[in-house]
Amino acid sequence: MADDKENFVRMTRAATKRKASMAAIIDDERLGKKRVVLGELPNLSNISAIPRKSGRAPTKQQKKKVVSKAETTTKEPNIDIDTRSDDPQMCAPYVTGIFEYLRQMEGKAKSRPMIDYIEKIQKDVTPNMRGVLVDWLVEVAEEYKLLSDTLYLAVSYIDRFLSVKTVSRQKLQLVGVSAMLIASKYEEITPPNVEDFCYITDNTYTKQEIVKMEADMLLALQFELGNPTNITFLRRFTKVGQEDFNMADLKMEFLCNYLSELSMLDYNSVKFLPSVVAASTVFLARFIIRPKQHPWSIMLEEYTKYKAGDLKECVGMIHDLYLSRKGPALQAIREKYKQHKFKCVAMMPVSPELPLTFYEDVNI
Repeated sequence: MADDKENFVRMTRAATKRKASMAAIIDDERLGKKRVVLGELPNLSNISAIPRKSGRAPTKQQKKKVVSKAETTTKEPNIDIDTRSDDPQMCAPYVTGIFEYLRQMEGKAKSRPMIDYIEKIQKDVTPNMRGVLVDWLVEVAEEYKLLSDTLYLAVSYIDRFLSVKTVSRQKLQLVGVSAMLIASKYEEITPPNVEDFCYITDNTYTKQEIVKMEADMLLALQFELGNPTNITFLRRFTKVGQEDFNMADLKMEFLCNYLSELSMLDYNSVKFLPSVVAASTVFLARFIIRPKQHPWSIMLEEYTKYKAGDLKECVGMIHDLYLSRKGPALQAIREKYKQHKFKCVAMMPVSPELPLTFYEDVNI
């Protein structure tokens, strides 16, 4: 019995030491994270950038993304590209039905924000404030190495919440971190803690305030958290868009991701369905890479279910963002994609105008 007691004491002491060591490590990591207060929001110069750390390592799918000659030359729209993938996550036997369901789901009222909620619902929030918040959340996602899906869902939750609840500008950042907390719990394997979101705002909000806002948002969203976003469709559309480009690297994929994230900065983007934004980013990315080639094709029209003319307004909006005609002061996304790990796609030149003939029906 004495030996058992001594062993138990030793084990308890060891566990206590391990817990103390982990606490120290967590404190050290938090010391490396720069806290940010958005404050009054309109004053862009008051927003400090969060230092970025190295991004996620490329996935096996990205490393092996080498397309054979036979695949790049095919133009038959009836051949589903996902059936040629060895990746079980592509769900080849079910992919057509899945995307048909997602297209139905994205148009449902419960998955959509009001297209004019700032004019009709909000009294103290402006489109510029929303843009500042989204730009900052991109930095938060980079700091905590969150998935792209988490970021897109968080922005979707913000727009949907602001469509039904009036919020003061002092609480807008609270809405942002609470949305990111909910999205992290939905998507991430190891989401950040509530304390992390308190810290990243320089303790502007308490843990209790964030938890209460989280509960308010869940009720306002009616616990409908799995709505499709831009990235849901972009993965498939990008794959189709690369088919006739014979590209073995990730430049087009990064460029499409960059354009899609830029689109979230513009309040006017809420009126477009996620699939329209995804198709428009592929359209514009193909134009940027090969400006003399028609950016649309029969295959893209078949898979996206959109003609080139259907995308004109959305492409124009993203094109203006790319040229900094809109949101020039919002730099987090632009700086992110200037990095070499993203092939510096934010620095690629583009014509200031797209030929109107590109919006005509394709016959190729």
